[in-house]
Amino acid sequence: MDAGCPRLPDTVLFEIFLYLDHADVLSVGLVCQQWRAVARDEFLWKELFYRYYRVSRDVPRHPGAVSWYDEFQRLYDTIPCVEVQALKEHNDQVLHLSFSHSGCLFASCSKDCTVKIWSNELDISLQHSSNMRPYNWSYTQFSQFNSDDSLLLVSGVFVGPHNSSSGEIAVISMENFTLLSRVRNKPYDVFGCWLNETNLISGNLHRIGRITSCSVLWLNNAFQGIESENVNVVKRLFKIQNLNASTIRTVMVADCSRYDSPDLLLDYEEQLAASSTCPVFDLGSDSEEEEAKPKLPPEPAIQELPDAGGVPAEHGLQQLFDGIMEGHVRPPMTETELETKVAELFVRNRTKPPEPNLLPADSNSKTKYLIFTTGCLTYSPHQIGIKRILPHQMTTAGPVLGEERRSDEFFDSLDHVIDIHGHIIGMGLSPDHRYLYVNSRAWPRDCVISDPMQPPPIAEEIDLHVFDLKTMKEVKRALRAHRAYTPNEECFFIFLDVSRDFVASGAEDRHGYIWDRHYNICLAKLQHDNVVNSVAFSPVEQELLLTASDDTTIKVWRSPRAVRIQQARKPRPRKLLFSWLLNQKS
Repeated sequence: MDAGCPRLPDTVLFEIFLYLDHADVLSVGLVCQQWRAVARDEFLWKELFYRYYRVSRDVPRHPGAVSWYDEFQRLYDTIPCVEVQALKEHNDQVLHLSFSHSGCLFASCSKDCTVKIWSNELDISLQHSSNMRPYNWSYTQFSQFNSDDSLLLVSGVFVGPHNSSSGEIAVISMENFTLLSRVRNKPYDVFGCWLNETNLISGNLHRIGRITSCSVLWLNNAFQGIESENVNVVKRLFKIQNLNASTIRTVMVADCSRYDSPDLLLDYEEQLAASSTCPVFDLGSDSEEEEAKPKLPPEPAIQELPDAGGVPAEHGLQQLFDGIMEGHVRPPMTETELETKVAELFVRNRTKPPEPNLLPADSNSKTKYLIFTTGCLTYSPHQIGIKRILPHQMTTAGPVLGEERRSDEFFDSLDHVIDIHGHIIGMGLSPDHRYLYVNSRAWPRDCVISDPMQPPPIAEEIDLHVFDLKTMKEVKRALRAHRAYTPNEECFFIFLDVSRDFVASGAEDRHGYIWDRHYNICLAKLQHDNVVNSVAFSPVEQELLLTASDDTTIKVWRSPRAVRIQQARKPRPRKLLFSWLLNQKS
């Protein structure tokens, strides 16, 4: 093999050869007597690759790869699957991990009600720990650094009865770890997120009926505790009606400005078109493009308000009540069905229409999308709602209740809705914000929901869907390997993360998982002693991955290549005999 070219271990090469048919071995055996010849045989490595990784032959080679041998080397040598450190400073379940954008720090949240900030050096060390129990928190559940890493958003759950849904968001300064502000957040699993460097989004929930409510999303200034009383520190963004016990949860913001120059392309045809005008990228660099051919399902429909043949909402309500009183409504409606029907009729003429032309027209657009889980059939989150945030909405300046609303624009409508047909348990954006990855547990294919408080049973298998936010279509087939076991009413969020080349997720089967985004294959299982709640790639070094578990530990995983480099940098201790001889001579 060429000097300087990293070599796969002989044991790995021997295992690969076992995947060849006997006839294939005979046919190539005489030609490939030495590994040098093997490494140069592109046809052989292509056959080995498809058989060893069980990749469909219609999947082309990664566009950034120089050869199929290089692809073998990449998938073997750059996966963060070697455990190098276990952090045990938490004394209860670790729920979430988040890196700073520089990769120098990361934060962890836990049932022990602390948020810990760690220094990401060769050996990771604890830098600071904040206990949130003095603020009446039950536990911390989520964190996120702002874009310049000067502030940390921490989301938590209040102490309260078992069915309490209240939470709070705290903002911590990274300069001196002081608490700058606190914002109420309801329900707590809205989590919260940054819109820009100094403004964050929180939620509130107002009950209208037994299964009908209204979610209000607020824009908050991170420095509201120290701002002048003459400066607005909060502004209402959106007000959205919820039906059938559903609520808005898990908010995140996607930036549309990079859609035309993504780090990666998952559509084969789009990638092929791009490759005709773009140079080949080095897999070791920070920018490259990938592809994979999907079988696209029908485009998810944009949510539309119910049509009543042009009948005004007030007349529709009157017709409904008259029909009930006269016994014309058959079959008789249950109390739940009646409440939902009345709410739908009420909101029809009181909702601001969706924004036209949801998709950004150009890559320089300053538009951002607010993305969240929601639903329309039951309380379990089974839809993804998308709402465009316009430039003038990205500041707390102006009226606290937002722009003036007419009486017929009491609620905001969603600009786009993606139906998952299952319980959503995790979401994550690719680094370029082009693709949305969604963990879900599917419902039975032909299930019918008659009671919103009794959602269908959910599968143990977790499906990892991929949606292109530029086209609003699903790409690739759903990834599978990981599993979950809790029923609907106990189902909890399992955080996933996406790097340039890989996607990783936790699972309830005591493992973290890593897939290759281009080939759609599972590459590694990472062992823990209990549920894996969260995973996080370093944003500047995708060969470093963290996993957090109910076993109270955070595990640090590096790639075989990174481990070799790290070991090579360590000074080798002198042998005892050599040291003794030196002492004797002196």
